[in-house]
Amino acid sequence: MNKQMLGVIEASTYHNTLTPLTAYRSVGAVPFAGRYRLIDFILSNMVNSGISSVAIFPRSHYRSLMDHLGSGKEWDLDRKRDGLYIFPPIMSELQTEPSTLFSQLRYHIDYFLRSTQKYVLISNTFNISNIDFKPVLRRHVQVGAPVTSIEHEGEKLGMYVLEKSRLISLLQDTEHDFKDIHEMIEHIESHETIHVYEHTGYVARISDIPSYFSASMNLLKPDTWSRLFLKERSILTKVKDEPPTRYVKGSNVKNSIVANGCVIEGHVENSIIFRGVRVEKGAVIKNSIVMQKGTVHKNSHIEYAILDKDVKVEANTVIKGDATNPHVVAKGTRQGALMNS
Repeated sequence: MNKQMLGVIEASTYHNTLTPLTAYRSVGAVPFAGRYRLIDFILSNMVNSGISSVAIFPRSHYRSLMDHLGSGKEWDLDRKRDGLYIFPPIMSELQTEPSTLFSQLRYHIDYFLRSTQKYVLISNTFNISNIDFKPVLRRHVQVGAPVTSIEHEGEKLGMYVLEKSRLISLLQDTEHDFKDIHEMIEHIESHETIHVYEHTGYVARISDIPSYFSASMNLLKPDTWSRLFLKERSILTKVKDEPPTRYVKGSNVKNSIVANGCVIEGHVENSIIFRGVRVEKGAVIKNSIVMQKGTVHKNSHIEYAILDKDVKVEANTVIKGDATNPHVVAKGTRQGALMNS
């Protein structure tokens, strides 16, 4: 398989409905499940399917994404042949915005021309799933379709398999300058019949704050967790060496995901706590997400909220949203006792 298919990750999509989580980072770099980023899922799926050459095409706010991916070591993509490639957008002095994704692919066409793989798998970064792409490729070859679209319950996942030569032909045809991959697939579909591969496993699509919150909270259900995090196909991420979490006497944790490096003195229930979070004595966190290095000081009450990275909540503060509209606190901000919601 590793000599048959390239992986192309479209990391250029921007959801303004995910603001403020995407104010300083791309969608693929949004933290998820206590220790992962959204891009970890598609990247791990590709690697677990035997793909050894992956190209990532970001558009903006990609510093956090590049810092997370590094050389690709955690995904065994730091290699002499093939490996991980990141192709930032091309900007000329006359441009006010980056060029389209398709123009990015065209500018870096040498990547496709020099590769030895026959097929290309193209995907976005905002689907949470655990998919084995080997049977997808086998089906694509068997039916001889121009494109195979992976769907779930009748909905396109933005994952496509096609021959590399077909993609190169479209890139070399200067009459077409598609805005994105979806537009390219629509063009092909208007002339030919594409094949549909139905994925029956777990899928969560992240498109806005409510869908992100819902997908996160669903991980607290053992059935959801076991369907997504499979022993035979691990979800890989950047490794950080941190001590185990310390649960201080008198603390209380119920039905929650707590990552390493935390200090828990208060009450945590039905919540996801990322690495290095401190919850002081008397603080209560329910049905919420607290991202990396956050601090919730004593006697504060957090419910139905998302606290981005490095958020500090002062003592005696109340932050409260609801299940369909969680309160989001932007990265690096400080919430005081008088800033109740």
